[in-house]
This record gives sequence, structure tokens and C-alpha cells, in this order.
Amino acid sequence: MSKAYRRYDTLAAARYTSEELSVNQTEPINILKIFGENTLHVETLKSRLPKNIWKEFKKTLNDGEPLTLPVADAVALVMKDWASEKGATHFTHWFQPLTGSTAEKHDSFITPNQGGGAVAEFSGKDLIQGEPDASSFPSGGLRATFEARGYTAWDPTSPAFIVEAPYGSVLCIPTAFASWKGEALDAKTPLLRSDHVIGQIAKKTMELFGETEVQKVFSTVGYEQEYFLIDQEFYFRRPDLITSGRTLFGAKPPKGQEMEDHYFGSIPERVLACMIEAEKEMYKLGIPIKTRHNEVAPAQYEIAPIYEAVNVAADHQQLTMSVLQKTARKFGLVCLLHEKPFAGVNGSGKHSNWSLATDSGMNLFEPGENPHSNKIFLYFATAVIKAVFDHQDVLRIACASAGNDHRLGANEAPPAIMSIFLGEQLDDVFRQIISGKPSSSKQSGLLGLGTPQIPHISKHAGDRNRTSPFAFTGNKFEFRAVGSNFSVSFPTTILNTIMADALKQMNELLEADLKSGKSLDDSLLAVMKTVLADRYKIVFNGDGYSQEWQDEAEKLGLLNRKNTLEALRFMVTEKNLDLFGKLGILNHGEFEARFEIMLEQYFKTINIEAETTQTLAKTMIQPATIRYFNEIAATVDRGTTLGLDTVGSKALLVEVNGLFNDLVTNLNHLVKVNADLGGDTITEKCDHMYVNVIPAMNAVREVADKLERILPDDFWPLPTYREMLFVK
Repeated sequence: MSKAYRRYDTLAAARYTSEELSVNQTEPINILKIFGENTLHVETLKSRLPKNIWKEFKKTLNDGEPLTLPVADAVALVMKDWASEKGATHFTHWFQPLTGSTAEKHDSFITPNQGGGAVAEFSGKDLIQGEPDASSFPSGGLRATFEARGYTAWDPTSPAFIVEAPYGSVLCIPTAFASWKGEALDAKTPLLRSDHVIGQIAKKTMELFGETEVQKVFSTVGYEQEYFLIDQEFYFRRPDLITSGRTLFGAKPPKGQEMEDHYFGSIPERVLACMIEAEKEMYKLGIPIKTRHNEVAPAQYEIAPIYEAVNVAADHQQLTMSVLQKTARKFGLVCLLHEKPFAGVNGSGKHSNWSLATDSGMNLFEPGENPHSNKIFLYFATAVIKAVFDHQDVLRIACASAGNDHRLGANEAPPAIMSIFLGEQLDDVFRQIISGKPSSSKQSGLLGLGTPQIPHISKHAGDRNRTSPFAFTGNKFEFRAVGSNFSVSFPTTILNTIMADALKQMNELLEADLKSGKSLDDSLLAVMKTVLADRYKIVFNGDGYSQEWQDEAEKLGLLNRKNTLEALRFMVTEKNLDLFGKLGILNHGEFEARFEIMLEQYFKTINIEAETTQTLAKTMIQPATIRYFNEIAATVDRGTTLGLDTVGSKALLVEVNGLFNDLVTNLNHLVKVNADLGGDTITEKCDHMYVNVIPAMNAVREVADKLERILPDDFWPLPTYREMLFVK
């Protein structure tokens, strides 16, 4: 590879000028005008459906009553007409299989008639049920490979939407996905089950408090999506990014994030144009995007919407990732969603902001100005403490993956210890409960900045803690350990499940106390004292990155499962099977299937990375090193012929030769251990990957990264970190 060609790669990326950006420019966005225009809102259905049909359909939406076929037919007709008006020619049952992404099979509205023509048809039966092949999706043993039948079932609580394409749009109908026997084969079904269960139990809790006007309680989520953007010129010259989503080779650049100058920095013009276009598409889909900014690492960014009900939030989160990836390509960029695409710089997470809300507009995690007197908040917050302490193992599993292992505990993301941060104000209140009775709350007040020109600003009663995996942040709990490539469905399902379990047990204690004749206040205090007595040690407000906390957590008996395999090893226990089974969220087979799938995904991920490492080392890095070796050797020979002192060239030749030998040795070892799958069971194979294959991959990379620092720029076959992270 010539140097001129290498430089062209970089220059091609750098030359994406404002003139080229103008190709993608549109009129200024009128958010109020376009918001939700590609989403079939409830109000649109109400306006188009006959009144009697709407009345019946409303019972399904609000009360969960079964949907009749006549109602489904009427809704289907409205959907088809609305979609056709927007240029849709096909429809799809859009679902979330256990792959971490979404799936869709497009069917045309067109049906041939007897006259040789065709008509546009879409019936209630088409709307309610689809039949995709279930054998080609992960099932964790629930289905044999020859058992192909599966069903998609319409989720009427999540709005249908239009995905626009240059040559025809598609009506997407959010659905659940199940096997022929009815087992959940997706992420959406358990999420809906968990939301229903926590809603019922929380409603019962509110009744105990005398809040009889509350008819519905539901969980909400607001996700913070972190991602990287790099020029597609570099992406397509990095086979590791294409197959693995992360760089398997790459020397640390002279400058990374050391200067702390990227976070909240000025957004590059090309990136900003991409963000604006992506946001426009999301607004049209009804996704309430609120913020965008540069993240910590160079080329890293974040986008975040306002919180929504979990069923809609889960759909919108999947759409957000899809829109980001599609839009990036319009601007000659590629969106990377892997948790750690670049070693040595900040990885990407997906902070999941979780709360509980009522149909009357109450946020059950809103402490108010005087949390010590807010009985509902204190009770529900106590349940959170109980849930996290009792189910540390399950909560750790909610953020477990091969990709996320590169982040957790790496002084850029929370540690694997599932502790809770409450902040100074709430910590004080809860310690009052433990020691006696809450009587006061530390107040926030105003903060002056020492100059009369700047007005005093409101000061929160407590600071935030970025090192906590599960932090209270004002009126919600922020689950910070979730990886950027995750669906929020599974983590939220787990949060709802463990909270439902905690609330149910606390409600039983509260009811027993009330029946004994105690007042509500006394009963509440007694229950909270009982729950907090042995569990408050899960609350930690200090530096989660510190070794002191690691040591202290061990003394306290808190779990610290540092990698995915450690977490998964304890997933299928009688306790966890009973937890999900008794609440009706996942039966034993469904839960065990997810265990098998997570292990399979871990094994396949590492195996693909190992195969890619071998290929790149053999076909790109080794040949480049040999070419450079030959060039140095020729220089030594020429210098010797001319009678010149070649000590420097000889030293370089020896260094390159030594590294090349190390590369060959380490690569041969990797080939050997990767060929040996480690056993017959999936657990044995995963253990082999962790114990043998990953260290072998790292050994190959270590030598290759040293060679990258030695080989001339025009010899090195891969785009470097310097180029990928800083050329926009």
C-alpha cells in the first residue's frame, strides 16, 4: 500500500465539506408540526373510528379487556387507510426477538381479485396475528430447529408507526412474539407482563395509603443513548469493526481524552447536521428527544428523550438506535453502538432512568421538598432498597454481556457491585428512620457564585454520583450499568420484577400490622425499620471506583461479580426461578431459555472476535510487517555494500524481527485454543473462551499494537485511532 493511497483515505474523510452537507440539508425543523406525524396516535384512531367501536377499543387499551374481531377489523381499516395516505405499500409485525435488535417481515396490502386486478386489504386478523418462522430466532432450547411455527401478536398499547424509505414506506405494528406453545420468544412480552404485575401490586399499595382515586400504576423509562460516529471510509477498512463492532487492534493515540476537552464541547458541523437529521426522523416517529451533546471520548456523543411508559419507551429506544445508524450513513458516517469500540477511551452506556407513575399524574419516586414527611415516597424508596439488596444477582445479570465487560468497573462506568446512591438528603432521612422516626429534611437553598452580575441559583439538597450503578437522581432511579447496545426491555423487566416482589412482601407486613390495630403511620414506620435494618448496607454514597469500596463491600457480604460469566453462573437458581415464576413474568422454561441464550451469545461473540483477530493478523498485519522487514533488510545490505555504519538499521531490524516472531507465536497459540471449543456444554465452551481465548486474543493484540507504533504509516494496513477518533 502506497503512502499516497493511505493519505487519500484520511483526506477523503476530512474533505466532507459544508458543500457536501448541503445535499442533506432541509428546511428548518418545525418540531410542533412534524412531531408524531408518522405515528398513529390514539387521538387519530378516536377521530376515525365509529363511536361504538372506539368505546369498545378503549376498554382494551385502558382495562385490558379482550379485543373482538369486529373491533379489530375496524381498527385495521383505519390503520390501512392512514398508512396508505402516507405512502405505505406494505405492513409488518415489528417485534423484538432475543437477538437484542428488532425483526420484521413485510407483507403487501395488495390482494388479487377475481377480475384480474387487485385491491388493498388489511383485516383484523392480519392486524392481530402474524406467523413468522420461529426456528431461526434464539429460543434457548424452547424450540427444536425443525419446529418452525411462531406467532406475532399485536400490542395495542404501543402505537403503530410508519418507517419511510425512498421507494415506499412500511406500516410497522408493534407486536409480541411467541412460540406455537405460547412461550415468550421476545423481550417485549415479559416487559408487558412485568409492567402489569408491578402496576397491580403498586395500585394495591396506594389503596393501603387511602389513595383510592388511583386506577392505574405503570413503570416509566427514559434512556440515555451513547454512541460513536466515525467516517465510513475508516469503518469499511476495519474488518474488526464490521464483524465485531469494536476494534480488536489499535495503539493508543498521542491524544485521547486526557485534556477533558470533548465532553459538552462544540459539536462538529458534520456531526451536528447528522444529529439534526436523526432527530427530525425521531420526532416524526413521536420520540420525544430532549438532549444531545458530546460525550467524554473523542467521536463519542449522547442523545436522550424524555421518559415514557415502558412499553412505548422500549419501542422508541430500538427505533432510536436504528435511526441513528441509518441517518449516519447519509452523512458518510457510521454509528457504533458497541460498549467499547475503542480501547483506552471512554466506553458507551445506556443509562436507564426508571420510575413508577399513576394515571392521576403522580410520580411515586418524587420526594418533594420535605421527603421525611412524604410517606408514599419513603415506602416505595424502601421497597427499592429491599429489591436491590435481595436481588443483587439478578440486577447484575440485567447488564451482563461480553461487550459490557469492557466497561463495568473500568473507572468509566459503575462497578459490578449493585449498590444504591441516595444522596446526602435522603441518606439522612433514612438513617433517621433506622434510628427512630424521621423528623426533618436537609434543605437545598440557593447558591451564590461571588459576583452580583450572576443571580443566585437553586442548589440541590444532595450531589450526584457518577460511580454508582443505581443512583437516585431527583425523582427516578438511574440504572447506569446498562450497556449502549442493550435493549432496555430486559433490564426494565428485571427492575419491575424485583420491585414487585419487594412491594408485595412489604404490603403483606403492612396489612398484618394494620389488622393488629396499629395506625398507618406506626405500621409504616415498623415495616420500613424491619426492611432497612439488614439491607441499608446496599446504600453507598462514596466513590464506587475506589479499592476501599471494593474491600468494604466484600466485608459487608455484597456481591461483586466482575464479569458476565460470574454473573450468569448464578442465574438459574431456585430463588430466581421462583421469583419470575410466581409473579407470572417468566415461567421456568422461559427463564432458563434466556440463560442459555445469554451464554450462547457470549460464546459466539468471543468466537467471532477470535476468528476476526486471526484473519486480520494473518492477512493484514503479518504481510505488512514482512514488507517492512524486507525494506529494512535491504537497507542494511545496501549500507554494508557501501561500507556504511548500519547499527541503527540493524537494531530496528532486530526489533521488528523479534516482534514478528512474538506475533507468530501468539497467533499460533490463539488459533490452537480457539479451535478447541473447551467442551460439549455451552457453559464449558464459555469458560474456555474466558480463561483461554480472550487472553490469547489480548496477547496477539499487544504485539500488534507495538508493531503499529514502529511500522511506517504507509505500511500499516488499518486506519488508526488517531484518524478514526479525530477526523470528522
